Amino acid sequence: MNVVQRDFWQTIILDIAKKRESLNRPIIQGILGPIGVGKSTLGNHIAKMLGELGLRAVSFSLDDLYKTYQERTLLRKKDSRLIWRGPPGTHDVSLGLQLFEQVLESSKNILLWRFDKSLCQGQGDRIKEPEISSNIDVLLFEGWFVGVRPINFFDLKFIPELINTPKDISFAKDCNQRLVEYLPLWEKIDHLIVLCPEDYRYSLQWRQEAEKKQQIGMTSREIEDFVFYFWRALHPELYLIPFVEYSPYADLVVQIARDHSPKTISRA
Repeated sequence: MNVVQRDFWQTIILDIAKKRESLNRPIIQGILGPIGVGKSTLGNHIAKMLGELGLRAVSFSLDDLYKTYQERTLLRKKDSRLIWRGPPGTHDVSLGLQLFEQVLESSKNILLWRFDKSLCQGQGDRIKEPEISSNIDVLLFEGWFVGVRPINFFDLKFIPELINTPKDISFAKDCNQRLVEYLPLWEKIDHLIVLCPEDYRYSLQWRQEAEKKQQIGMTSREIEDFVFYFWRALHPELYLIPFVEYSPYADLVVQIARDHSPKTISRA
């Protein structure tokens, strides 16, 4: 992080610190952003900068709440459309609630379960033993649909072109309905930052660049199928963009440029 970006994010750091001080207890800081926008990287930077203010911050991802490999295998047998982990319904919400309660109660032994994507031949699984933490002031909870609420499909004025078959529409509606299961988690979030790209389609480019940098993994076509799968589940034009423009749940909205640099901050 260069000096200019550090100064930019300092505004957010102070906002989080003020929230922690005003509530006089540990807080759950949500970070919402699409694929590839830099949620994990930002979380690490925020944790370090909060540490400089004397606040202990720990990053935790929605990905860490994935159901176990065995549970997801059974889930796919019930719903063959869940070919990848990620959409609503593939997470253990109760596990997240347990963590949030431990953090908010300032428990001495806070159990941080992590998800290892390299296990089970790349299918991923939950680690066998949790990390143990304590004295957390700020839990940075990031994910691609953290805080997103269900929408009313009957009120939609248009459907994105990518959702263009009865099967796609059925999948989108089912993912939308499954968001209801996550509402108890979202209600625990004290403060929410939304990272919003200037163009949501940057996600595809960012994912392709990440795979190219690693020089392993998916082909260009496989990356496209992967990103489109997520868009069919919760399309940015239906969830992210309206969330930024109309939602009362976003506290800060950060516009992100193509090169991942922050451009503007606005308060919802």
